[in-house]
Amino acid sequence: MAQTYARGEGLAKGLGWFSIGLGLAEMAAPQSVAQLVGIADGERTRAVIRGYGAREIANGLAILTQPDAKWMWTRVAGDVVDLSSLAAALQRKSAERGRAAFGLASVAGVMVADIVAARQLGSDPQRTPARRKDDTVRVSKTFTVNRAREEVYEFWTQLENLPRSMTHLESIEVLGNGRSRWTARGPAGFKLSWEAEIIEDSPNRSISWRSLPGSQIENRGTVRFDRAPGNRGTELRVLLEYAPPGGRTATMLTKLIGQAPEQVLQEDLRRLKQLLETGEIPTSSGSSSTMAPAQPAGHPAPRAAGGRR
Repeated sequence: MAQTYARGEGLAKGLGWFSIGLGLAEMAAPQSVAQLVGIADGERTRAVIRGYGAREIANGLAILTQPDAKWMWTRVAGDVVDLSSLAAALQRKSAERGRAAFGLASVAGVMVADIVAARQLGSDPQRTPARRKDDTVRVSKTFTVNRAREEVYEFWTQLENLPRSMTHLESIEVLGNGRSRWTARGPAGFKLSWEAEIIEDSPNRSISWRSLPGSQIENRGTVRFDRAPGNRGTELRVLLEYAPPGGRTATMLTKLIGQAPEQVLQEDLRRLKQLLETGEIPTSSGSSSTMAPAQPAGHPAPRAAGGRR
């Protein structure tokens, strides 16, 4: 652990100096940077590049002052923004595709180094600073589903159903004894994984879970299944709390590229509602992706959204 942390600290400091050097170049010569990566120059482009330069300098100084995992995850979030900008520029007719592709490859390479450093710095819990309480992100959504709450609860407790409607989930592996391993897709294809355990399960009423110590992302949540007024089915209430790698700074940056957690949860629950009510989920192309409808109550299945059998 100590050797891994030491390697990560050395790599982080090198990336910190790189970040400052890149930021100074972007601040001093945005036109040259635009030309280097093959994107059209202009006042707006220069302003954006200078803004990225200021971010790089601030991040580099933070890493050199206090080399720990949260600043490296913030760099990863910045890399995601850079990749998004270059990918968008690559689609424009004015882009020099060869140089833009080289820029994409370069940023992707740096992002890999940032992720390696972040993981190595996070390998020693005695050296890694405790996460601040204000880093916790809370998201809640309520959807009315035109199905009996027993049916909605039964569907949710079958873990194989969740990745069907929740596109950010890649896989869920049931480990037994109320535990499971979750893998999710983050921005730019970056994967996050954690293990969770059920801490409360009230059949047809509510489920609560939390991540286990040492998980890559700390999280906890509760799902309530209430009867909707007027015999309209079930009010599905979801409350999530999680501490993102990189803290709130990373969350703010991911919102800039359309990955706001509120939006992700809302879209996931909308797809879940469609799947429960119709047995299929419309795709972006206008066609439908047919899924097996929810199993009737009483069907044998794993219990609850954290892995209890």
